[in-house]
Amino acid sequence: MTANPTQPVTNELINCLSNTQSKWLLTHSKPVELKFGQILNTTDRPIANVYFPLTGFISMFVEIIDEWPVEMGLIGSEGMLGATLSLGKLNAPMQAVVRGPGKALRIDAKVFCQYLKTNASLQEVIQRYLYVLIKQLSLAGACMYSHDVSQRLARCLLMVADKCHTSQFNLTHKHLAEMVGVRRSAITIAAGGFQRAGLIKYSRGQIEVLSKDGLKHASCQCYIASLHFQKQEFPSQQINKT
Repeated sequence: MTANPTQPVTNELINCLSNTQSKWLLTHSKPVELKFGQILNTTDRPIANVYFPLTGFISMFVEIIDEWPVEMGLIGSEGMLGATLSLGKLNAPMQAVVRGPGKALRIDAKVFCQYLKTNASLQEVIQRYLYVLIKQLSLAGACMYSHDVSQRLARCLLMVADKCHTSQFNLTHKHLAEMVGVRRSAITIAAGGFQRAGLIKYSRGQIEVLSKDGLKHASCQCYIASLHFQKQEFPSQQINKT
């Protein structure tokens, strides 16, 4: 699964920090490649590293006994993986898996925690982001319960396009089904409807968003609401670029 951003991308959360904070993070981070399917965190296990995605994106899954994991949200260049460390919690609350390969900045969790202890203003920014993330996760749960497959698929495609910073990306029906939380056959029907309507072009796992406005119209209001949560707390962030 690959996606090529249409423009250079940085991490928007780092861009919101002071010069001193961002310089420290950049100095102590290592550029890494996020590979599709790579497990970055395991539920209730210690967080080894903090990730600030640049071009890739990460899915957060809730694991249920005797059931398939349920995807609850995506983390892209607007945020970070490991924000719960700002609460003093060293174990991961959810499983984190790379769904969009790309680049990220990685920082050792212990080093990051030590810096957090001496920098209250950075801790405040991370906790603000965590507040946004909690609201978005709650919204995702409500969306899964309340809205139909087509609405949820449209929302998913819009979010992936935002995280990838491009209108073209690779996702199979199987992966889309896991992300939306339905059977693969339901995705086939919904995606086929979008393709016939001229909203997307789909072939062998390659997806191109042809009409973002059309997908917004087909989606529920949860997509716009999720963006609004981020914009409320971080008004300077340039989200929703594609």
